[in-house]
Amino acid sequence: MQRTVGAPEDLGTDVIGIPTGTDIELDLRLEAVMEGVLVTGSVRGRAIGECVRCLGEVVEFVDVSLTELYVYPERAAVAVEDGDDEEDVRELEGDLVDLEPALRDTVVPALPFQPLCRPDCPGLCSECGARLADDPDHSHETLDPRWSALSGLLGSNDETKES
Repeated sequence: MQRTVGAPEDLGTDVIGIPTGTDIELDLRLEAVMEGVLVTGSVRGRAIGECVRCLGEVVEFVDVSLTELYVYPERAAVAVEDGDDEEDVRELEGDLVDLEPALRDTVVPALPFQPLCRPDCPGLCSECGARLADDPDHSHETLDPRWSALSGLLGSNDETKES
């Protein structure tokens, strides 16, 4: 089954994610198995975020594989008794499969932890916040405060030469 659907809320992190309502493409196969329904396939979409160095826009294309078993309610109880965490067991809701949690568990870890607009992004100037990619020669004249006493001597020398 191939289908394009709107992305659910919170399909990402604070820095990057697939915006709510944008199209994601699901190419899924649903198979009846002894325990329930096995869902396999792929999820594709476009994540948008901001570069962690310069705060510019980052666009990442996501293409991840999805494999999830949705068990019948009576099998879910047995799985929990056998030591599986209750939150790890996905249960069928009647004849329905809720893909949203599985999408989140698959897509979010595939997103970059620290997205960059480009691998060699120089970031922002620590003095004024200017984007260093826009002006590679950007710099500030800064004097080391440890040398400030010598700047006073330089000024007094100039005055004595003029007198």
